[in-house]
Amino acid sequence: MLADHQHGSSRVTPGDTYSRYVALGDSQTEGVGDGDDLIGLRGLADRFAELLAVTNPQLQYANLAVRGKLARHVHEEQLTDALRLRPDLVTVIAGVNDVLRPGFDADEVAGHLEAMFAELTTHGAVVVTLTFPDPARITPLARMVSGRVAVLNQRIRAAAQQYGVIVAETADHAAVTDPRLWGADRLHASPLGHQRIAEALASALQLPGSDDSWTRPVLPPLPKRGALSTATNEMLWAAKFLGPWLGRRLTGRSSADGRTAKRPDLLPVRADEDSPQCDGRTACP
Repeated sequence: MLADHQHGSSRVTPGDTYSRYVALGDSQTEGVGDGDDLIGLRGLADRFAELLAVTNPQLQYANLAVRGKLARHVHEEQLTDALRLRPDLVTVIAGVNDVLRPGFDADEVAGHLEAMFAELTTHGAVVVTLTFPDPARITPLARMVSGRVAVLNQRIRAAAQQYGVIVAETADHAAVTDPRLWGADRLHASPLGHQRIAEALASALQLPGSDDSWTRPVLPPLPKRGALSTATNEMLWAAKFLGPWLGRRLTGRSSADGRTAKRPDLLPVRADEDSPQCDGRTACP
């Protein structure tokens, strides 16, 4: 599977197989929220690689993502290493950390995404990215950045169209804001959320066996929560997660400090049969 070099677009048809998959990005792609530093992180890219390996068991997979990285960091620190691995498939998921910074610059973020899309497709890789849900639908206190996320999604779509990048449209489906798809910090996906994202990427890529089931509601439905319970929950979240996050921003610290890529080289994909499994439809145990 190769890109159209002349137009920078990807020719994708159902049944295509891939042999060298490289993931670029930040904490979501690294897998934060799906495992931990003790048992190891799994995450959307690992889960997506496992879906790819169903079609090609010889698939090799590298994950260069590091938590806390801005779009420019992903571009400047991960792209060269990705090209060195000569991938035929790449996921690029970046920009959310930029949205959360005071000096968010949509033009700068889009420029870095466009540069990565252009370079990767020129070198023959099929590139897949995604759009992001409105964070206010996950936590009302995040309403202040809703407009930024909408602008980021517009720029992602425009850059993807220009370079023939495949977009998994996860922004607008009601299911993606189910609390069970998000970790306690509401910034990172839960194991179930990571599985849903992997399935969305597979569907966008038209992998054999993929469908739109990732868009369907999680079962069983959650009970309705009253206004008082919602307000109390928001205050507890702000105290436990929002406050410490703001503290790191004010002191110039980053979750990326001291971190390196968890899987810098291409390795065979081996699903761990002992790891907890999520089928993407019901809540994980």
